Amino acid sequence: MKKFLFPLMGFLFLAGFIQAQEDGAKLAKQAGKALSAYNIDPTANAAKLDEAKQKIDEALKTPEAQAQASAWLTQGDIYTTLLMKDMAKRMVDANAPLTGDNDALVAFEGYKKAYDNPTAKKYEKSDAVKGIAQMEGHLINIGVSKFEAQQYEKAFNSFRASLLANEVLKANSQKSVLDDKDQYDNQVYITGLAAHQAKKYDEALKYYNQLYASGNAKAAIYEGIFLIKSETGDAAAAEKVLAEGRAKYPEDTGLLFAEINVYLKKGKLDELTGSLKKAIEKEPTNINLYVTLGNVYDNLYQTMSKEKNEAKASEYFEEAKKYYGQAIERDPKNADAVYSLGALYYNKAAVKTQEMNALPEDYSSAGLKKLQVMKDEVMGLFDQALPYFQKAESLDPNDLNTLIALNEIYARKEDELSLEFKKRLDTVRGGGKNAASHFKN
Repeated sequence: MKKFLFPLMGFLFLAGFIQAQEDGAKLAKQAGKALSAYNIDPTANAAKLDEAKQKIDEALKTPEAQAQASAWLTQGDIYTTLLMKDMAKRMVDANAPLTGDNDALVAFEGYKKAYDNPTAKKYEKSDAVKGIAQMEGHLINIGVSKFEAQQYEKAFNSFRASLLANEVLKANSQKSVLDDKDQYDNQVYITGLAAHQAKKYDEALKYYNQLYASGNAKAAIYEGIFLIKSETGDAAAAEKVLAEGRAKYPEDTGLLFAEINVYLKKGKLDELTGSLKKAIEKEPTNINLYVTLGNVYDNLYQTMSKEKNEAKASEYFEEAKKYYGQAIERDPKNADAVYSLGALYYNKAAVKTQEMNALPEDYSSAGLKKLQVMKDEVMGLFDQALPYFQKAESLDPNDLNTLIALNEIYARKEDELSLEFKKRLDTVRGGGKNAASHFKN
């Protein structure tokens, strides 16, 4: 008897497997019947829609149901009905929540699998196309809501499905909400953008490159490809597409700012000034642009000072002062601009101090006079810096660099306030916070 045990068990297992397959096909039919009952009388048979959903979800876990175009059509019809029920509620209350995460996507996937099924009958394919046409607009709308909620991967999945829906409809000479070329191109772009935001870079490039290859890509496409190439470490390709974009769209702000960031990273300060000035022309209320341009000229000033090019150093110093000043004029409480203008004078004083300390010892009348002139020049620069540091401290009493500068200037002036700022400086260095500023706005 023992020698028949394993064959018998195998037979029982096979019989169970066949039964499971049969159950899947039956469940799909039962789901369709439950949906029909709901459609006949939605009020009296409200529970039938939930039953239909449960049965089709269970059925499509089985290989036999998965092989049937009719089962996938049933899924599409059930999830379409669920979505339409939600849409009816939104006719009364625009903020009514959707019961599913994206029933339009599930419905589309069902119709698409029915359409792609090699054994699908002609009428089944026709029904699938009709279902896809019904879902196309909903896929876009739900994708937009997902994007706005920063659920970028879900938005991408919905947008991608809308483009696939368009392909099916075009192949069957059916109307599509994306028949207009501009609308279609925009949908391709936002699909790539959603993938980009979801960090699905290969997918994003697929859609960006589709538009790029057309030869009529908008500036945003060049910017998108540039950003992905930069983020994935392909600097050469990033700069190539940026250069193309800048040449094609010289007035586009997004590409201009991308170029500015490249110059900043590479330290190409001379090139950067021109780009920043163009940016200021386009966004004259953007305070950060003025501060950044001031910083660039500040760096150029310091470079020329080290190279002993006094003429250029003086020119760049004045430019830095001008743009920091313009930033403060537009926003007197911009701490970065206020501090930076103080630091400009402070650093010039520090350079002059080094030059003074490097003078040879000369106790002659002429030598002492020269030394005094330099001391007066240094203190004059510190005095010019002081009001800006005082203002900066009133805006942020815990900025380390501001406190260092105030402590140093007051110590040089032999002012007792140096003790106050040393105490405040020690508090911050020790990890604490000054409760209030010493100077008031």
